[in-house]
Amino acid sequence: MNAKALFDNIIREITIPESKDEIESIAFLIMEKLYGADRTKILAQQDIVELQSDKLNAIIKRVNTEEPIQYILEEAYFYGRTFYVDSSVLIPRTETELLIELVVAEFAHQKNVRILDVGTGSGCIAVTLAKEMPQAEVFAVDISEQALMTAKKNADQLQATVYFDQSDFLQEKISQKNLSAIVSNPPYIMHTEKNLMRNNVLIYEPHVAMFVPDNDPLIFYKEIARQGLQSLMPEGKIFVEINEQLGKMMCDMFEDFGYRNTSIIKDLFGKDRIVTASR
Repeated sequence: MNAKALFDNIIREITIPESKDEIESIAFLIMEKLYGADRTKILAQQDIVELQSDKLNAIIKRVNTEEPIQYILEEAYFYGRTFYVDSSVLIPRTETELLIELVVAEFAHQKNVRILDVGTGSGCIAVTLAKEMPQAEVFAVDISEQALMTAKKNADQLQATVYFDQSDFLQEKISQKNLSAIVSNPPYIMHTEKNLMRNNVLIYEPHVAMFVPDNDPLIFYKEIARQGLQSLMPEGKIFVEINEQLGKMMCDMFEDFGYRNTSIIKDLFGKDRIVTASR
């Protein structure tokens, strides 16, 4: 069977309620993973020698339960690198790459850079920063032991030096001092927003990494602001991904703590995505 025929067959077999583009994207990922067939090979209708029917059928069956393809294939792409992921961590998302761009732009040419990633999950932020800025010391914390195992696996596979620590950030103080920056993509989705979420996210991704109380949606950001006053060096900065509904509230909160130069940065879709603040 040639690659294009198999690709078309995979698309026919996928029955989830997603757009044509999304289903094609899933099919491309399957073809790449199982057969090493990229878009060029598929369009060129090159022959697939080893069909691996049982493995392919098992993957499609899981896809049709709306399980994310990244969990099924145990990998996700982030900032040009492949990360191992499983259900203990959120799937890295393209929007979060903006956080990396901002931090790298700020610190890539500085010496003695020390950065802490709060709620590291898969480690995609911490590992990427360590790779993009080899001169920096990068620390990362998470409450989940399983998530830290995943993050450490990614650091090992990508040969990145990151210092990991298991910690309940809301209850324990940051041990690092004189930090250049604190970065975080913490939980920020309110429970009242659940009805807006897709099943593949709501059913399969870890809720502890997504949801915050409706009556205190800034709970993690407040603690970042509070601890940042003690752990950031003078002129140190905070970079956080946010709930797009809460940008103005976030800036007001940081200013109430005494931070200055607060700023909201929009993503490629025009949504409020990142807030930055200086100590």
